[in-house]
Amino acid sequence: MIERMHLAIVREVDKQGSLTAAASVLCLTQSALSHTIKKLEQQMGTPIWLREGRRLLPTQAGRYLLAVANRVLPQLEMAEARMQQYAQGERGTLRIGMECHPCYQWLLKVVSPYLTAWPDVEVDVKQKFQFGGIGALFAYEIDLLVTPDPLFKPGLRFVPVFDYEQVLVVNSQHPLAKKKHVLPEQLAGEVLISYPVPMDRLDIYNRFLMPAGIMPKRHKTIETTDIMLQMVASGRGVAALPRWLVEEYADKLPVVPVRLGKEGIDKQIFLGAREADVGIDYLHAFVDLARQASIL
Repeated sequence: MIERMHLAIVREVDKQGSLTAAASVLCLTQSALSHTIKKLEQQMGTPIWLREGRRLLPTQAGRYLLAVANRVLPQLEMAEARMQQYAQGERGTLRIGMECHPCYQWLLKVVSPYLTAWPDVEVDVKQKFQFGGIGALFAYEIDLLVTPDPLFKPGLRFVPVFDYEQVLVVNSQHPLAKKKHVLPEQLAGEVLISYPVPMDRLDIYNRFLMPAGIMPKRHKTIETTDIMLQMVASGRGVAALPRWLVEEYADKLPVVPVRLGKEGIDKQIFLGAREADVGIDYLHAFVDLARQASIL
């Protein structure tokens, strides 16, 4: 019979890469860990790891068991944490995953009144996930996902919380600053700055440049909004950001929003959650508050 300890061992050996390191994390002796592994392999009738030098690599059976461990253990750990919170009189923890880099300013406007309204709920914000945003929901790494690109899969529910326009942001002295809108070919000689997101998930590429067969002179990635806008303000490149965000910074920096194409690029921000959790009162309250929050 596969037990929780077996799943924990599989996960930790894969994470640490050696029995010695995994045994240390699991507070076991190496001999006890080796014995447990050997007994599990005997029970299953198949090897779970292959040794390659000092490193252990999972077999096909091991990879399957690792996938089960990565799916089941987070659920058990979350359940234990919830039970402990209930036992201590706490409501729970709302873990929010971010797939929208420029949305932190908006999120702050939601989190602040939410913490006041729900003093017995903790809020945690995560940006890096083991399996990506959708995978993080299924793996119980997070409870809510903030994303402009929802994937409507069985078991998940996405709710639109606000609309916005994606615009080009340029230095106020840039030749494009006085244009009503820009065309794709006008960016062929520009340095395009973006967040470190795959190109096929950037709207300026998949909805503006690539349909026209245009690529910028160079593509540069920057993680933080402040630095990105500082680069644009100093004439080091152009970027694509939400209009509301650019207008907030326009009072502090010499930057100007310009429409992308005659029709512009309209977007929405969604909050996604597991369908089984949408009835949780403090999660539902956060979604309601998010839909009411003004981004201006």
